[in-house]
Amino acid sequence: MIDLSGYGLIIFDKDGTLIDFNSMWGPWIEALAQQLEASTGLALSAAIYEAMGYDAAGKQAIAGGQLAVSSMAGLRTLAGEVLEAQGLAPGTAEDALRAAWHGPDPQSSAQPLTDLPSLFAGLRAQGLKIAVVTSDDRGPTETTFAGLGLGGEVDVIVAADDGLPIKPAPHMVWTACLKTGVLPGKTIVVGDGVADLQMARAAGAGLAVGVTSGVSRAEMLAPYADLLLANVDEIMPDKGA
Repeated sequence: MIDLSGYGLIIFDKDGTLIDFNSMWGPWIEALAQQLEASTGLALSAAIYEAMGYDAAGKQAIAGGQLAVSSMAGLRTLAGEVLEAQGLAPGTAEDALRAAWHGPDPQSSAQPLTDLPSLFAGLRAQGLKIAVVTSDDRGPTETTFAGLGLGGEVDVIVAADDGLPIKPAPHMVWTACLKTGVLPGKTIVVGDGVADLQMARAAGAGLAVGVTSGVSRAEMLAPYADLLLANVDEIMPDKGA
């Protein structure tokens, strides 16, 4: 059983923890590669996938790869570096990126990994505030939760474009704690990536929970986690560990 008593805040990563990672980001990176190929006339897909850490055959992100850990700004910079490495001049690469760059559709591609309204209601019944700390940008994150009918259920969102050092730095956790008035030691952090759990440790979070529903295997998360779960819904006491 998971004892939530004594905690005041639970912080979730978004993609891979609450939302299926590959349904969101797989179609996006494939579409981006296709559009860059069309605009440049170069065969770029393999180079884009390798640089960003995407297994096209398995249609999944590679744990620890840039697709799994970077912000949108970081991915855009990386894509530009790939274009230049393929021989494009910086200005030409930027033109191609400007024409092709887009984010995932935060509504059509967002597939919840569990019944999120039920999960959030159960956590609130336990007296917990809810925050989301994500490597995605604020706009699509807010659109995702609004589209799922959960816009009013998240007390705080801390996003990659908020101007803070990103995961695994502790600042995003500290910001969520400051905005909710809950100390880090009374905070649970839940994520599917090593960077999520490293962030939790660095911030002094009371509990670091790894979930294997995303990009990382259990053995990758175990050294950094106080607890490992198969799915985020197991955080509720009646689900067990």
